[in-house]
Amino acid sequence: MVISTGKTNRIEVVDALRGFAIMAILLIHHVDHYFFPEFPANSPHWLNFLDKATVRVVFGLFSGKTYAIFTMLFGFTFFIQHNNQKKKGKDFGYRFMWRMILLAVFALINAAFFPSGDILMLFVCVSPILFICRNWSDKAVLILIVLLMLQPVEWVHFILSRLNPSHQLPDFGALALHHQVIENTKNGNFFDFIWINVTVGLKVSLLWVFETGRFLQAAGLFLLGLYIGRKHYFVSSPGNFHFWKRVLIISIIFFVILYLIKKPILRTDGITRQTIGLAIDLWQKLVFTFAIVASFVLVYQNNFIKKLFTPLRYYGKMSLTNYVTQSLFGALIYFPIGLYLAPHCGRFLSLLIGLAVFTIQMIFSKLWLSKYNKGPFEEIWHKWTWIDFGKKRENDSDTSPKL
Repeated sequence: MVISTGKTNRIEVVDALRGFAIMAILLIHHVDHYFFPEFPANSPHWLNFLDKATVRVVFGLFSGKTYAIFTMLFGFTFFIQHNNQKKKGKDFGYRFMWRMILLAVFALINAAFFPSGDILMLFVCVSPILFICRNWSDKAVLILIVLLMLQPVEWVHFILSRLNPSHQLPDFGALALHHQVIENTKNGNFFDFIWINVTVGLKVSLLWVFETGRFLQAAGLFLLGLYIGRKHYFVSSPGNFHFWKRVLIISIIFFVILYLIKKPILRTDGITRQTIGLAIDLWQKLVFTFAIVASFVLVYQNNFIKKLFTPLRYYGKMSLTNYVTQSLFGALIYFPIGLYLAPHCGRFLSLLIGLAVFTIQMIFSKLWLSKYNKGPFEEIWHKWTWIDFGKKRENDSDTSPKL
């Protein structure tokens, strides 16, 4: 999984895995019309069947899982950056926080074209956990990961509901605000569309992660990526091969157990479903995520598979560029500010459009990287991360995933 590429040893499986995650996120968004709930009113029976099958397959395989992979790899990339600087006797922490301010700018660009759907601002908000824990021991980081993944807020609400039957969960109002954003999207006014998205829409996306437990999960995934980086689990070795085999087996076992536990929970009272049920659902998706990652890492050691996944490496190396521009594509394809194809595209047709957009982005990524070391947004982010603040500019600021 570590292949020599000149002066550096780049962990190519990480690029490919990140590319896979971004591709899957793109397909989910296309099938769901980027949270814009307009679909054809009447379709032939055979097309309805394909639409339903598309939803089951795409959401069953990817929803909540590839987002988790993308989030975890963000923490892994932080480890690479921090570790590279630590070897030089420098602390990357404060430069990282400046880097997150820059990421907020890209988040605003992405949010402008993706009503209520941006996650980059979530990364910005959660990123201080990496700054705080960057020098913690492995044991301390692991303990905090477990605590965050347990979803303590949901357990507190559940316990309070047992002590006080009148206890209610807080309503952050994300759903009502989302309806406001959707209605604005239907108007087709470009400037109103942009303004509402970067104000109300961005607020909706942040409130939604609080309501669904993803804020704490994202913090845990960041730290998990940091921990995986410290343990070098993405480095090819016999020991790591057996490690990922164990992860795959354990993930499958826990997925089945959680599935069996989840079924009776869904038949209980509302607050139990919304607290314990929510936590179990997140755990189930998380162990599925581990199974995907383990499977990906294991099959990637096959030379044929490695060559087959080469396009994903290009796509993953330009993850920021591809993630932000896919929102622009989505807005221009489905929304009234563009072609307004949402009412004419069912789930299956939207999946095909998503695959076409992925192909275009993948080809562009390969062509771009044949001439440049980084994608356009990645290059801007990199240069501004290492901007000279009155001191000598760093020459060792490389942030590629290598060890």
